[in-house]
Amino acid sequence: MNTEPTRTTPATTTTPLGPASSPLSGLRVLDLATLFAGPLAATLLGDFGAEVVKIEHPTKPDPSRGHGPSKDGVGLWWKLLGRNKRTITLDLSKPGGRDTLLRLAATADVIIENFRPGTLEKWDLGWAELSAANPGLVLARVTGFGQFGPYAHRPGFGTLAEALSGFAAITGEPDAPPTLPPFGLADSIAGLATAYAVMTALAARDRTGEGQVVDMAIIEPILTVLGPQPLWYDQLGHVQPRTGNRSVNNAPRGTYRTADGSWVAVSTSAQSIAERVLRLVGRPELIDAPWFATGEGRARHADLLDEAVGGWIAERPRDEVLAAFEKAEAAVAPIQDVRDVMEDPQYAALDTITTVEDPELGPLRMQNVLFRLSATPGAIRWAGRPHGADTDEVLTDLGLTPAELATLRAAGAV
Repeated sequence: MNTEPTRTTPATTTTPLGPASSPLSGLRVLDLATLFAGPLAATLLGDFGAEVVKIEHPTKPDPSRGHGPSKDGVGLWWKLLGRNKRTITLDLSKPGGRDTLLRLAATADVIIENFRPGTLEKWDLGWAELSAANPGLVLARVTGFGQFGPYAHRPGFGTLAEALSGFAAITGEPDAPPTLPPFGLADSIAGLATAYAVMTALAARDRTGEGQVVDMAIIEPILTVLGPQPLWYDQLGHVQPRTGNRSVNNAPRGTYRTADGSWVAVSTSAQSIAERVLRLVGRPELIDAPWFATGEGRARHADLLDEAVGGWIAERPRDEVLAAFEKAEAAVAPIQDVRDVMEDPQYAALDTITTVEDPELGPLRMQNVLFRLSATPGAIRWAGRPHGADTDEVLTDLGLTPAELATLRAAGAV
């Protein structure tokens, strides 16, 4: 019996809703959200077999379709974020769109939305109406600041969470401005957290038979991953400063330039690794210093340790540095850009970057599903589909007649 964790390749999956062996097969998710945390949560659920129906405005598609580079007029970010989703259009502010969503909600397990608090209620689609249509429904509400509090009705984006949480304050060089990440960090963390929250609520439903509301504020998950900073401040009054690539908890730690102009990263979180690195670079006498025995002590002598390690690395080309560190069983990695990632042998072995066949653009290489399961692997069944591509099919399956569809179109509700 094969128990090796795997991820199913797209070619092995033939049904639109995924194989019956998929762990989330039979789960229906309505994705009403845009940019980016909510849709990512829906993507993660779809990757493991959930049927995800992406619902977009008829004339205002999810803005992620237009974010970043495109090819032949097709947004590439959407191909990743929209994978494993069927796409339909509904204008929820119109009576026909509202009524159709309630009919869909009655068939669904999960709705994910990220409108400002009160928007669904304005359309008579709040929790009272949705739970009346389906008492077992889980409604995940993803907003910048949560459903209540003094900031609740402000526009909220991941950038603001990165600022408010303290992330930007500790990121960057000590004498430089606070630094924001050049990608959707807070949104991505919130997307992961939302998928976890949804599965937690579904587990509770298995016991109680009742659904509930998930209130996900993007400002909160990023604060969790920042670690014990609030605890340090509460107990010690300690405020973590910006330290660039250095750590206040261990050294040597940072990025170092090689003789051929490349860069490598070194980490010495474990005492044994720190000792191996110093022996490798020819400075074993530093290991005997009293301060070397703790990560905090080494961090206080980071200048000395960086000089020793950085000087040794600067005299050698990257491949020689990597080989020497590997032989010494010391922790090192090259600083890679996306070109290197696409060719990295470890990522290749894991199939982390996999190929998906797409009717619009042909073969696409993108990140695979998030993890491997030995018995019920996930799969990318298709990349993001065109705006509204599945409207007729999904609504016909719901029981709408051609005449009803025509009426909804005439009213601008689909």
